[in-house]
Order: sequence, then C-alpha cells, then structure tokens
Amino acid sequence: MESSALVYVGLTVMTVFLGCFVGSFCPVGGVTGEHIRRDSLGEHAGGGITRGYARGCVAEFAIFCLLAGVSACRIAVGNDYWVYRFNFRLIAQERHVSSEFGFNLIVKWMQQLFGYDNYLPIFALFSLLTVWFFVRALHGQAVDYAFSLFLLMTGGYYFNSLNTVRYYLALAIALYSMQYVLRGEYGKFILWILFGCIFHKSILLVIPVYLAAHLLSKAKLRPWHYAVGGALLLSLIFCQNFYREIVFYFYPYYRDSAFDTGDISWINIAKCVATLVLCGICYGRSLQTGGENVENRDNRYNGANRFYFFLNVAGLAVYPCGSFIPEVSRVGYYMIISQIFLIPALLRQMPKGWFRGLCYGGVIGAFLCYFVMMLRGMYATDIRLLPYLNWIFN
Repeated sequence: MESSALVYVGLTVMTVFLGCFVGSFCPVGGVTGEHIRRDSLGEHAGGGITRGYARGCVAEFAIFCLLAGVSACRIAVGNDYWVYRFNFRLIAQERHVSSEFGFNLIVKWMQQLFGYDNYLPIFALFSLLTVWFFVRALHGQAVDYAFSLFLLMTGGYYFNSLNTVRYYLALAIALYSMQYVLRGEYGKFILWILFGCIFHKSILLVIPVYLAAHLLSKAKLRPWHYAVGGALLLSLIFCQNFYREIVFYFYPYYRDSAFDTGDISWINIAKCVATLVLCGICYGRSLQTGGENVENRDNRYNGANRFYFFLNVAGLAVYPCGSFIPEVSRVGYYMIISQIFLIPALLRQMPKGWFRGLCYGGVIGAFLCYFVMMLRGMYATDIRLLPYLNWIFN
C-alpha cells in the first residue's frame, strides 16, 4: 500500500481516540430519558452541563469534522466518481437519469448555485449529510461510543460511503432511524425512511423489516412465529423469479447487468454467524425477555439488543438465500450494520474476566484483519478508493 492509505489509517485512529472522550448519550434501550452513563457525560442531577459533557460534545464535533473533511475534499476517489459527474451534467441538461427525484433536485439546485459542472460542492454536500447521519446515529444508539465508531470504520461502512453516494446516504439515514423504532415512534421512523427514499428507493425495504424485528424483540416467540419465518425463508428459495421481478420493477437497469451475478457474500455471512454466536453466548444476560427477576431497566436494554439480534438473523437469511438479488450486499447492509451497536452492548454486559477480554480481543482482531484486507482491495478497478486524492493538495 502506498502512502495515501495512511490517510484512512490515521483517520480511523484519530476518530476512535476522540471517541474515547465521548460518553454514551444513548438512552437505555432507546426508550426512556435515563442515560446509561450519566457520570461519563458529567451531568448533574439537576440537569446542569459540566466539563465532562462539554468535552464529549467537542470530541463528537471533532469526529464529525474529520470524517466529513476527508469525504468532502476527495476528488477522483471511487469507481463511480466520474460517472456521478457525468450524471450531474445530464441532470443540469434535464436529460433522463436513473437516480431518484430528490437527488436530482438537489444536484440541479447546487449547479444553479455554484455553476454548471461544478461538481465538488455537490459531492461535499452529500458527504456532509452522510457523515451527519452516521454521527447522529452513534449519538442516539451507541452504548460504547468509541467501540461502535471503531466497528463503523473498520467494518468499511464509512469508507465505502466515498463510493456509491446515494446508497450510503440512504444507509446512514436507515441507521439513524433505528432509534425511533426502538422508542416506538413509528411515525417519525417512517417519515425519515420516506425522506431517505428520495435518494435511494431500496431504503423502503427497512420499513417492514425494522418493524417486524421490533415486534419480535418485544414478544415471546410462539410456534407460529417460527412457521412464518420458515415460510419467508422458503419463499426466498422457491419464489426467486417473483422477487426478481419486484427488484427489476424499481431498478430495470439491473437485469442482466454486471450487478446481476448471483454471487454469495461469504464474508458477510461469516460476520452474521460470528455475531449470532456471540449472541448465543450472551443470551441469558443480554437478550432474554423480561421476567420477575429481571429489572425493568434491563428489559428495555435487552429489548434493543433483541431488535439488533433479529436484524442479524434476517441478514443471515438474505445473504445465502437471496443471492439472486442484484447487489444483495446492499440489501443485507440495512440489517447487519446494526452490529456496530449490538456487539459493544453484548460485550459491555458480559461479566468481567478473562473470557470477556478474550471476546473483546477476538472482535477487535477480526475487524482489524477485515480492515487490512479492505485497504488492500481498495486499489481494484471496481472500487478505486485508493489512492486517496483531494482537491486541496492534489
């Protein structure tokens, strides 16, 4: 790897380091106003703001600036960078493009504001929006801010957002919207998803998936739950043509394209399996439903974990059985990106000891290995996230 890869490595190290100064802003289970770590935020019982809380806010703002800066200042980074520039021109000329109307309106407005073919401010705006939703999602849901940020970075979600601009904006909005599902504010959740669909229609999929996962997280599973789940799984196997026609109705240009390969994402399957194994280990403490001996606070906390758990179960079903869907990884990401909240929550609730340390080490080691492999693959012509160039120095 050449020197520009150090930009990504340094960005990851710096932001995670800053994340260590950010206490958890996350309400317990995303339901109440009671914070898990009020002491780390430095809040007084009367609601006053102290030095600790201010330090966390400054650190979070610095994280936003670093992530947004690297993304917004890029030039010629990503295999679709110049494709987007070409589409910007077509939009300005009011010619047909396949992108959604909200994206097209913003692009047209930006070109009217900054001039025809002035594409740098357009990329910068979408970078700021994407990073803002990622950071706000961490603010609202992460029980271990630094660890969740580490998983977001080394899991590739941030770096891949330098490519496939519209999709990763929609993914960031979906991640942000999870907190409203957890709080039962379904109206706000649906409004945010409808906002996201003006940039990428695929986000509409999360409405039934997230709502179903939340309902399951609050229920004791009955035989009919397993029957319905089995039926849905079988439908992915035996009704593939039906689902493909639905996909091609919204995205007709995917039919027989380079994206319509039927490849299975083994690495994402491995992520889901490993996460669910960790869930099995932590079930009694972190995922069980309520009972007489379980505090109400723990019920809410475990409910959030169960929500993320069912999303990962759905992801594990989609990757092997839905490989007939073009770009199935994008579908699965809407579900498995919840790992950045689930894994830290599970590990934090484990009893202290050598086994907890082993689990922490295993997760950190696995994601670091994935990060290194991802960096090595960024030079591929179908990715091209390296070398990193920006309009300030290049």
